[in-house]
Amino acid sequence: MEALKTKIEAAFADRQLLADAEHTAAVHEAIARLDRGELRVADKRDGEWQVNEWAKQAILLYFAVAKMEVMELGGLEFFDKVPPKRGLDRQGVRVVPPGVIRYGAHVERGAVVMPGYVNIGAYVGEKTMVDTWATVGSCAQIGKGVHLSGGVGIGGVLEPPGARPVIVEDDAFIGSRSIVVEGAVVEKGAVLGAGTVITASTPIIDVRGDEEHVIKGRVPAGSVVVPGTRPRSFPAGTYHMPCALLVGERKESTNRKTELNEVLREFAADV
Repeated sequence: MEALKTKIEAAFADRQLLADAEHTAAVHEAIARLDRGELRVADKRDGEWQVNEWAKQAILLYFAVAKMEVMELGGLEFFDKVPPKRGLDRQGVRVVPPGVIRYGAHVERGAVVMPGYVNIGAYVGEKTMVDTWATVGSCAQIGKGVHLSGGVGIGGVLEPPGARPVIVEDDAFIGSRSIVVEGAVVEKGAVLGAGTVITASTPIIDVRGDEEHVIKGRVPAGSVVVPGTRPRSFPAGTYHMPCALLVGERKESTNRKTELNEVLREFAADV
């Protein structure tokens, strides 16, 4: 792996090296390892998410060396550089037509992709549901037992290579039409109500105490977060700007399968 990393970093610094078969082969090998789950764009080490910058460099180089080609699958025609993922039956991954997992993404056994989309460099854990029209952007890291509800948008982050991708940790529940972008982290077991938007700069306001506490770029583990607004004054007047409200916590004592809907209703939030 270290030798592969060295070749990728060298080619990224000097694109002329891609004329050399050895460096081109290194790019293809890196993407194959991403596809098999042997390499990840980011992983958790010592309790913190760390970006493997060279893995993102490999994806960017892959776009440079891959050729546009016509691909036919089940009567559908595509024209692209990156083919859809193959061998889903052997990998134990259910994909419902017209859902697509792109080559270079890894989806663990037991995950389900409804008519949604998983982009190159992404990682999706076992028993996770990518529901209808949900999108897992490039390099996003989705944990085990996650539910991405219908129409959820998980943003992709490719450049700069050192930028952290969007991360959704194990057992999180992302409500319908929610958006998580700009490298934001949804921690383990957190719940987002329908239509919640989380960016790197979205104020996530903990409203449970006498005074507000503002968090940005991170949804705390086990928290229940719903859409909100807060007033802000401008020369033209006062307007309500979007934010997110941390209104409660999931209860570990409750069965998770029934709790997800119940906890949102408890706080008068949509699923």
